[in-house]
Amino acid sequence: MRIAEIPSLPGLDEHAAVAHLTGAVAALRSAAAEARPALHGRTLWMINSTEQGGGVAEMLPGMVTLLRECGLDVHWGVIESPDPRFFEFTKRIHNLIHDAGEPEISPEDVALYEEVNRRNALELLRRLKPGDIVAIHDPQPLAMAPLLRERADVHIIWRCHIGLDEHTPRTEAAWRLLQQYTPACDRVIFSAPEYVPESLSERSEIIHPAIDPLAPKNADLSLHAVVCILASSGLTGVGPVVPPPFEHQVERIGFDGRLVKAAQMDEIGLLSRPIVLQVSRWDHLKGFLPLMHAFVRMKALATSETGRARRRALLARLVLAGPAVGAVTDDPEARDVLDTLVRAYVELPPATQEDIAILLLPMESRNENALIVNALQRAASIVAQNSLREGFGLTIAEAMWKRVPVLTSAAAVGPRTQIVDGEHGRLVRDPQDVEELARVLGQMLQQPEERARWARNAQRRAHDEFMIFTQLRRWLEVCREVVEESASVAGHD
Repeated sequence: MRIAEIPSLPGLDEHAAVAHLTGAVAALRSAAAEARPALHGRTLWMINSTEQGGGVAEMLPGMVTLLRECGLDVHWGVIESPDPRFFEFTKRIHNLIHDAGEPEISPEDVALYEEVNRRNALELLRRLKPGDIVAIHDPQPLAMAPLLRERADVHIIWRCHIGLDEHTPRTEAAWRLLQQYTPACDRVIFSAPEYVPESLSERSEIIHPAIDPLAPKNADLSLHAVVCILASSGLTGVGPVVPPPFEHQVERIGFDGRLVKAAQMDEIGLLSRPIVLQVSRWDHLKGFLPLMHAFVRMKALATSETGRARRRALLARLVLAGPAVGAVTDDPEARDVLDTLVRAYVELPPATQEDIAILLLPMESRNENALIVNALQRAASIVAQNSLREGFGLTIAEAMWKRVPVLTSAAAVGPRTQIVDGEHGRLVRDPQDVEELARVLGQMLQQPEERARWARNAQRRAHDEFMIFTQLRRWLEVCREVVEESASVAGHD
């Protein structure tokens, strides 16, 4: 296990200085003052499986930063495995929870899962002191909970960021495994009530994931800043610009399927064309392939349009962006998913290929990666999140905060709790239905006034419901309750 470095991020005073965030910061400080007596002298350990890539790694730096400013001692630990089969297996568990993959789990798989967690737990035990709180994020580190419970006087919370509102043989296979370890946890936290297994309902809490509005990925950017970031990353050729080029440039899939620097290809048109953008990990559950086919179909349907409607559709371009393959340690399927997408892209006619950009974003610098995503989202006319399954769409919340309308799927619980169809963007019933996707995407492009209304509504909802301050208040409440309940039980013994 390694202790993650926390990047320098805006603190509470900087958030409070923003007029529309002042009240939220004050409420968080008040909650922290109430929780501080119970949490004094304790360390809160956030444990997950990767420092970069995915929503958990996205949220933890901001959470740790602000909780520290609230007076808590907080550290972030990342489990490690020298055996790649560990992350292959935990990815299978992730897929099973989302009703995908083969439900058979072998004793050898379980033995490896438990052994890797045992080694990481032993490393963590050397750092723990009595009364500490260990927050375990997602299934990958969950199997360390029983050993921690057995050998240390600590409080354990499991935060499960994924789930499905259905019960199938696949989901049941996953939960049969995971529920061997949950009895060691004082609380379990889910993102939505629909995800809570009945057996865990009495110990469960609901906390929505959230975004930090001043983090590099979400902070306001001037038009000049957007242009400079896109130029520095190799995505536009405008210039000259003051900032030097980023050390690590965005790469793009060429027309022949090979990976090249984005600057070596013709510009996408990010600053002038209607842009449909999806930014996600390379995961088959994110629906990249049907979205690409739907975009192609939308273009074909637009040939029957006339005037500005025809021109808007024909000028539109699709940007599919994800992390550089191999940069996300706990996602071994990424290369296969990207390869499948690239094979389909290569088969498209050359003129169609020009309208689609598949981008691989560098991950070496967390700050530069965040700024690139921020600039791409602000350049977009529509942000898509075509997920087949999605616990909670952080990219949806990011787009909402930036006043960009969202196209997403009602098939996934997270997105449909974030987006009300016709209020904050549009929902499709089936993210794999190319015809429906093409139709709704075309409608959105042809409704600029509605897009502006959806964007305003979306920003308001993000402000009210998906900010980090509400999330942290709930975390403080849960941690305080766990400690106080433990003290109450001890007092009756």
